[in-house]
Amino acid sequence: MKTKMLDIQTQDGICDCFVAYPEDKGQFPAVLFLMDAIGPREWLYEMAKTIAARGYYVLSPNVFYRMRRPPLVDLKFPLTAADMPEVMKQLGPLFQGFTADLGMRDVPAFLDFFAKQPQVLSGKIRVTGYCLGGRLAILTAAQFPDQVSAAASFHGGNLATENPDSPHLLLKQVQAELYIANADNDRSMPAEQIERLRSALDQAGVRYEMETYLGAAHGFTMQDLPAYQEAGLTRHWQKLFALFERSLKSA
Repeated sequence: MKTKMLDIQTQDGICDCFVAYPEDKGQFPAVLFLMDAIGPREWLYEMAKTIAARGYYVLSPNVFYRMRRPPLVDLKFPLTAADMPEVMKQLGPLFQGFTADLGMRDVPAFLDFFAKQPQVLSGKIRVTGYCLGGRLAILTAAQFPDQVSAAASFHGGNLATENPDSPHLLLKQVQAELYIANADNDRSMPAEQIERLRSALDQAGVRYEMETYLGAAHGFTMQDLPAYQEAGLTRHWQKLFALFERSLKSA
C-alpha cells in the first residue's frame, strides 16, 4: 500500500489531501472519499486504505481547508459522548465558513488531479461520503453526472429538506448508481426526509438502493466516535464494495 499527504491547488487555495493506492504496478479506478465533519484523522485514513486495498486509487481531501488544516478538533481520539459538546463548539466556525457550493467548486480540481495520475484508470470516478460528505457525494453525482459512475452516502444529513438547495431537487441530473444508508436515530435525516428522498429518487428514475440501519446513530461508521456501530460499519463495507464492483462491470 502506498500512502501520502499532498496539496492540490483549487480555485480558492491549497487543499491538503490524503492519498492511498496499491503498490502493484498498473492503473486503478478512482475513488473520491469525502470526509465527515470531524475531518481528516487516522480513522479516515484507515478507511481510505481499506478501499485502496481492494484495488482503488483513493483521494480524501480536507474540505474545510479554507479555514484550517488538520487536526480540526483539538481532542484526543477516540472521542467519548462527553467530548461531543466541545467538538461541536470547535467545529462551529468551520461549519459557518463552509457551504455545499464551496465543496462543489473544488470537485473540478480533484477530477483534474485524478486525470493526471499515471496510476489512475481513465474514465468515471466513484464517490463515497460520510455525514457532511454524504451530502457532498450526492451533490457531486448530480453536478458532475458525466464523470461519476457510482456514489454512496452514509449517515448523510439533510438530503431532502424543504430548502431550495436541497440535494434531492437535483436528482434528475444524476446518471450514477446511488447507495444511501440512513441511521434510524439521526435528527439530521428524519423519517419525513427519508420518504421525500425516496419519492424524488423514484420520480427521477435513478438507479439506487436506500436503507435505514436499525439501532444506528448518526456517525455509525466512525470507529473513533461514540456513535460507532460495528454491524453498521461491516454492512457499509459490503454495500460500498458491491456498488463499486457493479460500476466497474458497467463501465
